[in-house]
Amino acid sequence: MKALFLPNTKLSVASSRVSIGLLLLRLVFGIAFILHGWGKMQAPMSWMGPDAPVPGFLQFLAAFAEFGGGIAIILGALTPLASLGLICTMVVAVFVHVGKGDGFVGGFEPALVYLCISIMFLLAGPGRYSVDAFMDDKFRR
Repeated sequence: MKALFLPNTKLSVASSRVSIGLLLLRLVFGIAFILHGWGKMQAPMSWMGPDAPVPGFLQFLAAFAEFGGGIAIILGALTPLASLGLICTMVVAVFVHVGKGDGFVGGFEPALVYLCISIMFLLAGPGRYSVDAFMDDKFRR
C-alpha cells in the first residue's frame, strides 16, 4: 500500500519519449483543473449554492483538489496525493452525472476521462521531468 503513494519516477519504461508525453498530458490536464477549480475557489465552501446536498467542508475539499491538484500535477509534485484528491472528486462527479440521467457524450464523459487520467497518474507517476523525480534523485544520493 505504501508503494502506491510514493511517486513512481523510475519506471523502466519511462523513457524520455514517455516522460515527454506525461509532461504534455500533465500540462493540459493541470491547466484544465486549475480553470475548473478557480471559480470554485472564489467561494470554496458554497460554490454549489445554498441548496447543495454536499456540506461546505466537502465542497472546499473538491475545490482545493481541483485547483491545488491542477498546480501539483503541472509541476509533477506530490503526484500521488494530487491524483488521489482528483480521483475522489471525479468519482463523485461521475456519480452525480449518472444519477441525473446524463448520457455519456455531453454528460459524464469528461468526468470519466478525467477520472481515468487521474488513475493513470496515480499508477504511472509523473515521469522523469517532474519535481517528484528531481526530489527522488536528490534524496537517493
